[in-house]
Amino acid sequence: MAEQALLLIDLQVGFDAPSWGDRNNPRCEENAARVLSAARRAGWDVVHIRHHSRSPASPLRRGTPGFGWKSETAPIAGERRFVKRVNSAFINTGLTAVLEAAGIDAVTIVGLTTDHCVSTTARMAENLGYDVTVIADATATFGRTGPSGEHMTAAELHRAALTSLSGEFATVMDTDTWLEAR
Repeated sequence: MAEQALLLIDLQVGFDAPSWGDRNNPRCEENAARVLSAARRAGWDVVHIRHHSRSPASPLRRGTPGFGWKSETAPIAGERRFVKRVNSAFINTGLTAVLEAAGIDAVTIVGLTTDHCVSTTARMAENLGYDVTVIADATATFGRTGPSGEHMTAAELHRAALTSLSGEFATVMDTDTWLEAR
């Protein structure tokens, strides 16, 4: 049986800011909370990671209300917390050393945003040798306009990011399937 950890990525109040634009999966936080509850009951290592933006105007900047944890997935006493400055939760955070010391060899990932920090963390976790699961409906993203001016909806970006991860970097499944497997 693999030693498991749950990684909660950037579930921060700042992602509620309207400036992000359209978002898919309004039940992301609810599903992440269901996964978190199951991981806690199972005695998994639970790791909360949040982003501290370098941009002075960012709602994810330390010292702003947006840097705070979303209430439904906030850490409790004894759960590890990390702050990152880039997309990957593994860069300059100490996360790898903590997971190695705990004997973790498998991680489940939930959080924001699917195509940025969730994807980057999942890819790096797999590259570092972890067995990675991403919970599709416990992640979400925002629509974006590409370099050619074409807008991709949040649903399109979400689906593309998960498709890119699936089978190559992670097992991708929904919350109910993940809970049934526990």
